[in-house]
Amino acid sequence: MKAIRLHEYGGPEVLRYEEVPVPTPQSGEVLVRVHAVGVNPPDWYLRTGMAAELPPEIMPKFDLPVIPGTDVSGVIEAVGPDVEGFSVGDEVFGMLRFPGIDGRAYAEYVAAPASDLAIKPAGIDHVHAAGAPMAALTAWQFLIELGHDAPSPFQPQPHRPVPFGPGSTVLVNGAAGGVGHFGLQLAKWKGARAIAVASGAHEQFLRDLGADEFVDYTKTQMEDVVHDVDLVLDTVGGPASSRFLPLLRRGGALFPVFFAQVDPEETARLGVSVSSTQVRSSGEQMAQLADLLEKGVLRVGIDSTYALEDAAAAHERAAQGHIRGKIVLTVA
Repeated sequence: MKAIRLHEYGGPEVLRYEEVPVPTPQSGEVLVRVHAVGVNPPDWYLRTGMAAELPPEIMPKFDLPVIPGTDVSGVIEAVGPDVEGFSVGDEVFGMLRFPGIDGRAYAEYVAAPASDLAIKPAGIDHVHAAGAPMAALTAWQFLIELGHDAPSPFQPQPHRPVPFGPGSTVLVNGAAGGVGHFGLQLAKWKGARAIAVASGAHEQFLRDLGADEFVDYTKTQMEDVVHDVDLVLDTVGGPASSRFLPLLRRGGALFPVFFAQVDPEETARLGVSVSSTQVRSSGEQMAQLADLLEKGVLRVGIDSTYALEDAAAAHERAAQGHIRGKIVLTVA
């Protein structure tokens, strides 16, 4: 089979399209003929040798060569021992073996843990299904249900989603991106008033997804127009995440997806909380998301698609930023 492999770290040019053996599914695994693969930030973190500033405690161990990728949609071609609930011919999707980096999804075939998969919604194609897993699971585990008891690498206490619904206001920063556009839709699903923060080019896209209010961060200071927010999902995170704290009402919460740095004294003074987590694979939660995708409650925004052999071009697109939805690789 053909796959993308890394033999060295570097820019997109190190992604090699080459022949590798078809994997054999082991106990608890199924062999999936891949139709589409979602492109996610951990893919380029891996490509660069984890050059991103990741905390040492979550730095995965791996050896080269390695096939990157976690998010797949495809058809089961073989079922390994001890697998129940799936059969040859089933169309499935899911996020494989995360937070590890051995998903091995950038390939024509992948041996996938059955516990990471769910039946693909019949109403969406493989491209849109492959765009969902990591981004939608991240939004789900931050906002709706953590769904596991693994220790958090970011804080001593486990992350706990906070209740919200009608009468609540949820602000999503980076709302046009993968996690952001799912977070916005989940907020609307729960009946909350949703504020989307993104650049002006994405306003119509986010309005179409249900945003009640749109803030163009390139033109507007959020503190001038936003107040008394119950929950902020900050998909950008980092040191600047603390700017959202004064926008929260007392008792409100900030959920930064990426390594926020906040002052505990400030959060105590404002009477707000900050919590984060790391997304984990879950076939059970994928099934819940599949139901929402099938019903049209959730929609997958697709920024662009590339053939598997053009994975380098997909990574170049990701590096340009201002992504609207998801980048997806297609497999012939």
